[in-house]
Order: sequence, then structure tokens, then C-alpha cells
Amino acid sequence: MNKKTVKIGQIAVIYMGTVVGAGFASGQSIMQFFTLYGAFGGAGILLTTLLFMWFGTRLMVLSHRIKAFSYQDLNNYLFGKFFGKVANILTFFILLGVTAVMLSGTGSIFAEQLGLPYQLGIVISIVLSFLVMTKEIHGILAVNALVVPLMLFFTCIIAFDVVDMESITRTTDWQERQLTQWNWLVSPITYAALNFAFVQAVMVPLASETEDERVLKWGGFWGGIGLGFMLLISHFSINSKMPGILQFDIPMAEIIRGAGSFLYGVFIMVIFGEIFTTLVGNIFGIARQIRSVYPLPTNWVVLATLLICFAISQAGFTSLLTYLYPLFGYTGMIFLAFLAFKRLPA
Repeated sequence: MNKKTVKIGQIAVIYMGTVVGAGFASGQSIMQFFTLYGAFGGAGILLTTLLFMWFGTRLMVLSHRIKAFSYQDLNNYLFGKFFGKVANILTFFILLGVTAVMLSGTGSIFAEQLGLPYQLGIVISIVLSFLVMTKEIHGILAVNALVVPLMLFFTCIIAFDVVDMESITRTTDWQERQLTQWNWLVSPITYAALNFAFVQAVMVPLASETEDERVLKWGGFWGGIGLGFMLLISHFSINSKMPGILQFDIPMAEIIRGAGSFLYGVFIMVIFGEIFTTLVGNIFGIARQIRSVYPLPTNWVVLATLLICFAISQAGFTSLLTYLYPLFGYTGMIFLAFLAFKRLPA
């Protein structure tokens, strides 16, 4: 395997790891954005996959060409000097909110699946995040290189063990009542926009530091396909359990529980790891942004950010995800519109 192939794999893995956060890995956001609409949710995921492939590649190529140090440079290029500042402020608060969701997700895993204190999961995540961030981008790469392949492995297990034709085409009476006008079509666009509102925190500096633009293009392509595959299998498996699965904060854990205690225990660690990859990615982006404006020590910035997000996370996982994610998604649509139509520099 040559160096170029390895670098493409690294880009794809970090891209997937950044997107597969608390809502994705747990299945909660997949349920909210796609599975609520039954079989129509599968069609929505195909659209989201195309958006991940195209916008992810475009985001990285643009960041590479303008040599963006952080998402601030990208927003300034897309929106101009004045509106770029507004976009940077919005992105900063989105990152804070999503990071709080990640922390609350780790707390929910400990409380709902392990029977341990909610706060214990959050505190452990804060300590681990601080340790990983001492290595910055290299620490993020190491975590993703371990966790993402495991997530793909478990997705394959679920595909063979749970998914069948009924789960693909199934739409319950309850789900049909959720289909009002074109919400099943708007939802996948909102979901993609939500993710690109914070994925830029990691992918922008990573792309600017990558020498070969072709590596970014293929990394975005394969990363988008991997995300679409995981989305689709997770959706089909959750759809087979609707609407009873709605009561759980971590629906994917309930689905894998029937595969045996060993696989269930490993999967819980994988979900924790996937949430953790997005958590450290967001912290990295926030720290980069603050340090681009104020020359503060990285460790102090990271610690302060984690403590602020700890306070926000006390609102609870499902509550934060239900109310913050759609709001962030609509904000992200503006970003996607400018990213789509802004001319790429030569």
C-alpha cells in the first residue's frame, strides 16, 4: 500500500469520525432526521450521502487552496469580512453546543447502558479529551484510526444480523402521520447542513496542511460513501424496531444487545469512541479559532472550553439533540449555499 493510498484512508477516516458523533453513533439523530419517515428515510439518506461526498470534497479543496488556518479563514472567504465575522461567531456557538451534546451523550451511555452515574461518563470524557488534545491533530488521527474501522465492522454485523427486506420497506401508521408535505426531503438537507456547520472545525485545517489535492478529493469521496453506508444500515435496523425504540436515548445499543453480551459490551465502547472522536474534533476547532485571535496557551483554552460545555451538557442528551440540532441545521444551510456557489480559486 503506497503513501498516497494511506493518506486518502486517513482523510476518509477523520472525515467519517468527525461526522459520526453522539447523534449518529447512538442512532438518535438518524431516528430523528430519517427513521421517523419510514421507507422515505432511506431515500433521504441517499440524498445526504451525495451531499456528504460533494460538499465534503469541495470544503477540503477550497480550504486547501486558500491555505486556511482555521474555519475563520474559510468563513471570511465565503462571506466577506463583515459577514464572515458573523458566521465565525455562529460557528463558534454551534461548536460549543455540539460539544455539549457529545458530552451529554457519553453521560447517557454510562447511565442508560452501563447503569453508572451520568456525571461519571462526562468527567471521564473531559479527562480523556484533555489528554488527547495535548497531541492535537495527531491525537485526533490516532483516535479515529482505531474507532472508525470498528464502527464499520459493527455496521456490517448489523447489516447481516438485523437488516431484512421488511426493515427496508417498512412504514408504520405512526410514521405515515409524520409525513407532512416534503419534510422527509428537507430533513436530509438539514442533516447534511448541520454536520457541515461543525465538520469544518477539523477538516479545514487538515485540508490546508495536506500537500496533494487529489488525496483530499478521494478522501472526501470515500468518506462520504462510508458515512452513507453506516447511515443506511443504522436506519434500516432502527426502522425494524419502530416506534417502540423511540423511548431509548441510545437506540443502536438496544439493537445490538441481542447479538450477545460480548459484542454488546464492545459496541458500547465503540459508540463511546465515536462520540469521543467528534468531541475532540470540536475541541480542536474551538481551540484553533480562539488561538487565531488570542495567543493563549492551548491547554488552558481546551480546559476552559470543556468546563463550559460541561455546564451546558447538564440539560440532558435527548433534549439538547432535539432542540439544538435542527436549529444548527438550518443555520448550516446558509453555509452550504455559499459553499456551493462560491467560485473555487485556481
